[in-house]
Amino acid sequence: MIWMTMMAAAVKTAAVASAVTIPGPQGPLAGTLLDAGKGAPVVVVISGSGPTDRDGNNPMGVTAASYRLLAEALAERGVSTLRIDKRGMFGSGRAVTDANAVTIADYAADAKGWAAEAARRTGALCAWLLGHSEGGLVALRAAQDPRGLCGVILIAAPGRPLGAVMREQLRANPANAPILSAALGAIDSLEAGRRVDPATLPPPLAGLFPAAVQGFLIDAFAQDPVTLAARIMLPVLIVQGDRDLQVSVDDARALAKADPQATLAIVPGVNHVLKTVGEGRAPNLSAYADPSLPVAPGVVDAVAKAVGR
Repeated sequence: MIWMTMMAAAVKTAAVASAVTIPGPQGPLAGTLLDAGKGAPVVVVISGSGPTDRDGNNPMGVTAASYRLLAEALAERGVSTLRIDKRGMFGSGRAVTDANAVTIADYAADAKGWAAEAARRTGALCAWLLGHSEGGLVALRAAQDPRGLCGVILIAAPGRPLGAVMREQLRANPANAPILSAALGAIDSLEAGRRVDPATLPPPLAGLFPAAVQGFLIDAFAQDPVTLAARIMLPVLIVQGDRDLQVSVDDARALAKADPQATLAIVPGVNHVLKTVGEGRAPNLSAYADPSLPVAPGVVDAVAKAVGR
């Protein structure tokens, strides 16, 4: 009887996944709540750039399922998550007519709405915002109004305006040498608020700077994450892998310098999609398409600790 009692105590209640919607501008916004149970803190996961879905995948070859795997790992630690599709994309496709006609402020307003819903559904007093990559910029913008928020978690988030990050990414790949001058010129123009005719760009760049997304890029390039971080009046965790090919440790340190009260966690061996990888570009990039690789334990540990688990 004692043995059976001990066994029963050791059995964990499985987290329950459910589809969630909230009103969007023209139709519903959609997400997935993974509820870890009564009393659990809740985290809203905000996607990175481009057509990245609530699981962390996008049709441009990223199938690492980083957000889903992170949510599942956090549930094991007693943390609930609500991961979401951006307005105009995937399950939120009917929220707006044009998914490209958005701003960082639009995404931030959605994040605040999701935070309120996450707290309502779980009974939490507040919700955390976790922004990955470009999502970190959205989280910082949303947290300028701290009401309803417990704090902010920035994972692989830029510590510079996105134009500067893109310049570094383009320069880091030697294969970009023939198109580098044109690419840098396009970034200069967009930073100045001027659109670029994609027809005047080398073919590979037409896909990087399509006319449809240039309004969003002009708005995103105007945002300064360091300025936003300096104004945050909430607890902040900054998590950065040291094998990230897209955002650097220097970005994380710049954010931490802007908010001296923030906690900075540099996770060794971790890349941009939150996986532990070996040295070199090839194994790093292969992890972007490998959902069998778990999210790095150090990332999970840092997030769980920040939210009280």
